[in-house]
Amino acid sequence: MTAALRKTCPQGLNIYFDNVGGDILEAALANLARGARIVICGAISQYNVTGPVQGPRNYLSLLVYRATMKGMLVFDYANRYAQAVQEMAGWMAAGKLKSREDIVEGLETFPDTFLKLFKGENLGKLILKVSD
Repeated sequence: MTAALRKTCPQGLNIYFDNVGGDILEAALANLARGARIVICGAISQYNVTGPVQGPRNYLSLLVYRATMKGMLVFDYANRYAQAVQEMAGWMAAGKLKSREDIVEGLETFPDTFLKLFKGENLGKLILKVSD
């Protein structure tokens, strides 16, 4: 992941939104641009660990690149949900925002489908389709 980010963003990441944590966050921190801003909104890779939560070992990248990292929760913006839905629907209709969906059929697949979220096996929004 670190090498792929470096190749894709040779001048570093200016803004990084993290909802995964663990190795993915570490790869991002290893590829920061000076003055980068990181938003931490979750850490799904750590939610089911039975031992200590893995934090970024390379947090000194924040110092070296004069970066900032701040946490946020979607509830911080609850008063703007309606506005967000309206704007995002417009972006999707205009083709400015695209969504990937991983659709799995059958209620009987629920346990394995749910676990896909924690194993990183889905690409995009994971949808369990139970009927037409």
